[in-house]
Amino acid sequence: MHTANIPTLETRRLALRGPEAEDYPDFKATFSSYRSRFMGGPLNGYEAWMLYAAEIGHWNIRGYGMWMIHLRDTDETVGMAGGWMPAKWPEREIAWIIWPEKAGHGYALEATHAARGYFYDTLGWDGAVSYIDPKNLDSIRLAERLGAKKDPQAATIDGSDTVYRHPSPDALVGSQLAHGIEMEIANYIDPLFKPKGWAID
Repeated sequence: MHTANIPTLETRRLALRGPEAEDYPDFKATFSSYRSRFMGGPLNGYEAWMLYAAEIGHWNIRGYGMWMIHLRDTDETVGMAGGWMPAKWPEREIAWIIWPEKAGHGYALEATHAARGYFYDTLGWDGAVSYIDPKNLDSIRLAERLGAKKDPQAATIDGSDTVYRHPSPDALVGSQLAHGIEMEIANYIDPLFKPKGWAID
């Protein structure tokens, strides 16, 4: 799949688009930094280049992959989110990474929620997992906010990761979890958002 044919997903704040050449400097900077320590990094220049090429190639091989997360109002990239299943991965994964200086604004939650919805509603996935380093507390918290639960029976990638299993499409439809995710995203967009009957901590 040529990058021009990768679908674009839009949320209230974000546009998820296929990776392009102009996005590489931000990707390289992040994967060359301590921020990538839970995703195989930090990488040298050659390793970062090869991984970025793999991100693009994954779309051609699998028909899905990782989107670049752009802010709709400025078009700057703030990270990546989407699907990932390279060779020897036991199951399809939902993954994410946010650039170090862009963390803390709910971008990962908003992007992964949109990506998961696309995989479930458009591609017909019946579920997914996230492989997370047990020391990566931020990603564990995000997986749990998405409703994913630790699955000790699931096959891991190499024995050093923990598997978090996402709820099925049927379990999400009309659920309190789905409404809660939408409300949390709304609170990031408008910190004064206070839905009736709900306390926003």
